[in-house]
Amino acid sequence: MKKLPILIDCDPGHDDAVMLMLAIGSGLFDIKAITTSAGNQTQQKTLANALRLKELLGSDIPIYKGCDKPLFRELIIADYVHGEMGMDGPILPEPTLKPESLSAIEAMANILAESEDPITLVPTGPLTNIATFLLAYPHLKPKIKRISLMGGGGFRGNMTPTAEFNIYVDPEAASIVFNSGVPITMCGLDVTHKALVFQEDIERFRAIGNKSGKVVAELMDFFSIFYRRERPELEGGAALHDPCAIAWLIDPTMFTSKTCYVDVEVTGKLTLGTTVVDFFDVWKKSPNTEFVYDIDREKYINLIYEAVQKLP
Repeated sequence: MKKLPILIDCDPGHDDAVMLMLAIGSGLFDIKAITTSAGNQTQQKTLANALRLKELLGSDIPIYKGCDKPLFRELIIADYVHGEMGMDGPILPEPTLKPESLSAIEAMANILAESEDPITLVPTGPLTNIATFLLAYPHLKPKIKRISLMGGGGFRGNMTPTAEFNIYVDPEAASIVFNSGVPITMCGLDVTHKALVFQEDIERFRAIGNKSGKVVAELMDFFSIFYRRERPELEGGAALHDPCAIAWLIDPTMFTSKTCYVDVEVTGKLTLGTTVVDFFDVWKKSPNTEFVYDIDREKYINLIYEAVQKLP
């Protein structure tokens, strides 16, 4: 079976790390590149984390440094969730590998221009790099098959009552992406707060016995601290957000979704960064997004488990 060509844009990040393990361990993707965004931590730290994961997994996927800050705003980071390193928990050595010399935006342009097949973009952090690429190289937009992203929320937020972190960090970039005309799959908080990892799942990953399983368990040990303290409604589960964007590409049947029109609020005093999902088709606009809002949790965890088993 031909592998699906994708380009991953991420800000590792605990759940980004698990997303990369799923993407690589599944063996189903031709991963053209990993580009890093600033979000969960600064660009310097998310880039270092991506390089650490590349070494851990023995991967040869090229990694490119993205934008240092949002398009028009100062960077907000989530160190209160992800820690000082951005991927606290496991002890991973300083990376010896280096990123590629091209910028993320230049690399995206070269990869899409040279590809015979359209490429799916998988952003799991703020959308700064994707928006910058779309603005700089509009003629390459037809080479994008789909954008499968983690971000937003139709009915809840985590930075404000209605705005999710990735979108809130750079709402102008998100607005550019959602209004780009490229087909979008949106895995926001509506689904990711059901994509929960519990302590028994963590122990199962630890019991795999390989380096990757141990790292997943130690990542989730740290990641779960925030959720158990701040999100008691999840009953001890931690929301494993970012792998949803990859899992949907592997098996969309494990999800429930609806095609909707989605836009992003960029000026609201109370609603800045909100993904406004017209779930009930009030505006009668042409849908631009596959809005994902439910998941078969057990199938999801099993999918990740099987991928991690195949890694070093």
